[in-house]
Amino acid sequence: MTQAQHDRLLIIDFGSQVTQLIARRLRELNVYCEIHPYQNVTDAFLAEFAPKAVIFSGGPDSVTRDGSPRPPKSVYDLGVPILGICYGQQVMMQDLGGKVEAGQSHTAEFGRAYVTPSDERVDLLTGWFMDGSGREQVWMSHGDHVSEIAPGFEVYATSPGAPFAITADTARRFFAVQFHPEVHHTPNGATLFENFVRMAGFEGDWTMGAYREEAIKKIREQVGDAKVICGLSGGVDSSVAAALLHEAIGDQLTCVFVDHGLLRLNEAEEVVTMFRDHMNLQVIHAQEQELFLGELEGVSDPETKRKIIGKLFIDVFQKYADQIEGAQFLAQGTLYPDVIESVSFSGGPSVTIKSHHNVGGLPEKMGLKLVEPLRELFKDEVRALGHELGLPASFIGRHPFPGPGLAIRCPGEITREKLEILRKADAVYIDQIRKHGLYDDIWQAFVAILPVRTVGVMGDGRTYDYACALRAVTSVDGMTADYYPFSHEFLGETATRIINEVKGINRCTYDITSKPPGTIEWE
Repeated sequence: MTQAQHDRLLIIDFGSQVTQLIARRLRELNVYCEIHPYQNVTDAFLAEFAPKAVIFSGGPDSVTRDGSPRPPKSVYDLGVPILGICYGQQVMMQDLGGKVEAGQSHTAEFGRAYVTPSDERVDLLTGWFMDGSGREQVWMSHGDHVSEIAPGFEVYATSPGAPFAITADTARRFFAVQFHPEVHHTPNGATLFENFVRMAGFEGDWTMGAYREEAIKKIREQVGDAKVICGLSGGVDSSVAAALLHEAIGDQLTCVFVDHGLLRLNEAEEVVTMFRDHMNLQVIHAQEQELFLGELEGVSDPETKRKIIGKLFIDVFQKYADQIEGAQFLAQGTLYPDVIESVSFSGGPSVTIKSHHNVGGLPEKMGLKLVEPLRELFKDEVRALGHELGLPASFIGRHPFPGPGLAIRCPGEITREKLEILRKADAVYIDQIRKHGLYDDIWQAFVAILPVRTVGVMGDGRTYDYACALRAVTSVDGMTADYYPFSHEFLGETATRIINEVKGINRCTYDITSKPPGTIEWE
């Protein structure tokens, strides 16, 4: 358990695909919360965790099935507020004496729905039903339905498919909703969470300023006087982790920056200069461009590229890390979503972080222990912590950049010539986006150089050069994405600049594929 000095809210996960969104909404209210799968929540766990409030998530199962997921009965005796969402509502009703029936076509609801109040005299609904329409839009996703509420509960709102859409036992401070207030399709859902945590007495003391102080103390206690190695990529997570570790342990930290020759224009110099010269970190600049590009020569299969780069990265990182005497820890930028995903909902309390977050298994291979100073944070919280630590906004707000770098933005065979063309075109594109004030509106933007040459006319001469594709997407988490709707004026101006300023490209296209069916990157 961590963060014992904060009031803590427990989210019991019954397998919903959107449970993380509940935690995100609560963190936005400066409330510290943790997600734990139902099978890990025992009587002993509840006693140790001592939550100030509990939320039951949704889930795919049916409470009408024998052996369906349930919380321990003792959760209802904690004397703290409980909020049940969708499956969580049905669990509460079934556990506390109500009745749930299996799905029927006339009571199932999926997608947008509207709830109307039957009684607004409950604090959970403060700020709801205020627009004059007499109803609120919500997002439903249920087949089963509550057919009889538990003793002590009253109905406060209904929908066409859910006669018990919002119910509450105000004496025990138990609340239950059939819809999902955590998703953005329930526009006023944040207000419901705000009301719930206020009723529970949370003071909103979960801030990045407080986290910074606590994390520094925790790092010092864990590391002692040992040395720590940190793999520095220049991305947001590794940059913030390195800055936090440096503030905590100073020269005990050494960063290894692997330059594989697949970075963007001037990227290696910018990263090394900021951390070594401006922040006074010890940085080993592993310049291994020739090694990587030599191994990639003649390779065109995207999966083979990734495997070559991944294996070489491990070998190079270990080579330089072995030069650091007395190193006992490897720092990683593991985030809270990685921790959540590593715990199997159906397979028990696994705590193994996914391999791609473990630098290819390096901790075990090198005999190092892990230090993960960001493992309790979501991505937006990492950015906020970066601001607290004084990192430049240009680093904190950077778009994601893949580990294999430009290799997967260069379909087909990789050559030094194509990489140089790609770097210059990408720099022009990003400059255009920044110049038009669009960078922060876009999740990720880049240029891909295509494995085809096209005929063009420049001046009075014929050209036979590469075509490129511009890619820009909007997204919340990278799991789904849509293309950014640039104006034709922007695209025309950008294409003109790239063709005029980058020798080797004579044609630009714009990729308008969403994810799914496509992916964000090209390989």
